Amino acid sequence: MTENAPSSPRTPQCLVRPGARTWRCAPAPAEVRDFHAALPGHSSTPLTELPQLAAELGVGRVFVKDESSRLGLPAFKALGASWAVHRVLAERAASGEEPGPVTLVTATDGNHGRAVARTARLLGQRAHVFVPRGVHPRAVAAIAAERATVTEVAGAYDEAVRLAAEAAAARPDAVLVQDTAWAGYERIPGWIVEGYSTLCAEIDEQLTEGGHAAGPDLVAVPVGVGSLAQAVVTHYRSRPSGQSPALLSVEPEAAACVLESLGLGEPVSVSTGETTMAGLNCGTPSSIAWPFLRDGLDAAVAAGDLAALGVSSGPCGAASLAGVRVVLTGEGGEERRTALGLDASSVVVLLSTEGTAANPRANGDHRTGGE
Repeated sequence: MTENAPSSPRTPQCLVRPGARTWRCAPAPAEVRDFHAALPGHSSTPLTELPQLAAELGVGRVFVKDESSRLGLPAFKALGASWAVHRVLAERAASGEEPGPVTLVTATDGNHGRAVARTARLLGQRAHVFVPRGVHPRAVAAIAAERATVTEVAGAYDEAVRLAAEAAAARPDAVLVQDTAWAGYERIPGWIVEGYSTLCAEIDEQLTEGGHAAGPDLVAVPVGVGSLAQAVVTHYRSRPSGQSPALLSVEPEAAACVLESLGLGEPVSVSTGETTMAGLNCGTPSSIAWPFLRDGLDAAVAAGDLAALGVSSGPCGAASLAGVRVVLTGEGGEERRTALGLDASSVVVLLSTEGTAANPRANGDHRTGGE
């Protein structure tokens, strides 16, 4: 393991971890893709090539998976929420539970809560969403507009998760639909991770259609608690043969719980601070994601806020670009490039997990709503 320690609190941290590409795991269920394809209004999100960025980064081709409009919402989260709620309701029906409306309870920094609320509204269910401090009022209003009950929490994201879990446990008609896991609460977060697999399957198809059937050489994924990264690791590390790309996680410096955990070799919680990447402002890795991140990630980076980079996507969505710039062009970039097996012909895929509509921030206001 090589480490670039920060020379100051604002210097990004990087970890490069050799050997991750040889690790393998089981694939996500194939039926997830068919489920999403059957939903009203579903279509694949764009995979856009950016030649100018490829030239800047010194690689062959760069593509951005644009999740600014997914099932009518401005972020990828609808994939996990829709599949998990489908599984929850199907299981309740099979077990003979009362057929009345269920209250779907969750905590969110913005996008996941809105996705759960939208899914509940479309299926005739109820939603109760806990929102931590720092989420923009317009993001909170967007959740309420889905007819959800919203409880604003004075504490950070982890506190909102705790309160949501308590609220769900107190009602027999309530189910916690949380996109992070802990001991004793893992099945539903696992379904959410499965839902994200559709995004990765689309990338494969779109690269093939674009003449690059071999797949990417590097995939950069924004990380909060690690659920999307778990889905990405699962997708690319479950292939029995063929190319296995380098996988890079990107977090805000103010909430780099995965990077800190990787450095220590065990999952830890960190105190979070202010960041424009509100949806990634999470202090504890998901318990089910951690083994996948520990064994399947090639590199991790903590990047600063994105306002100075001139990136037009939402801050969480643009995190992958910020991280790749740090890893490939920052101090020590050539060494990291070699360690990751990248050269002038490599194909890089950046996951842009949200659009600007997911982060409605006023001028100078960094309290944004994200994932």
